[in-house]
Amino acid sequence: MDNQPGQTPLDEDEKEGLLITTIINRSELDEFEQKNIEEAIQWTLGRKLKPTTLFSEAFILQLHYRMYGQVWAWAGSYRKTNKNIGVDKWQIPVAIKTLLDDVLFWVNNQTMSPETIAIHFKHRLVSIHCFANGNGRHSRLMADLIISKVYGQTEFSWGSANPKEADLQRDQYLQALRAADKGDMSLLMDFAKS
Repeated sequence: MDNQPGQTPLDEDEKEGLLITTIINRSELDEFEQKNIEEAIQWTLGRKLKPTTLFSEAFILQLHYRMYGQVWAWAGSYRKTNKNIGVDKWQIPVAIKTLLDDVLFWVNNQTMSPETIAIHFKHRLVSIHCFANGNGRHSRLMADLIISKVYGQTEFSWGSANPKEADLQRDQYLQALRAADKGDMSLLMDFAKS
């Protein structure tokens, strides 16, 4: 399977975790993953999520499993290999614990606006790169859950204003992430609202 720019390549061991053996190309994989993600979103709609539930390691893992568990055997488990991005595989649990403690502090003490909290959380989560794959989509859904479940606001649109320009959207998203890595969150915030 070919990877698009910005996609994390899968190791051979991770490819073996593919549960649907009839998938032969990236397009088919994307289709099955999207169906699974839509089911995960439906699962979140009927749930009341308090910050203490949402900001727990158990929920982070469960949400990833709900998003990819019908496609990948390793869904809902931290990655077992190092990647070209993210923290070392052994540092993932500590980095997640630190992030979850930080976000609970932000929310409880109203240190930033709701949108800023959601976007900072999303960026830190995707930067940790907890999973073998699906980190971007997982972190965007987490940001949407923060803004909607914790603050009762409308979810982000994540560049969907012009759905016919998917390649351009992906480039803008990656550019926004690179800027956020350097401390400038404005492009990521703009992309989230576009």
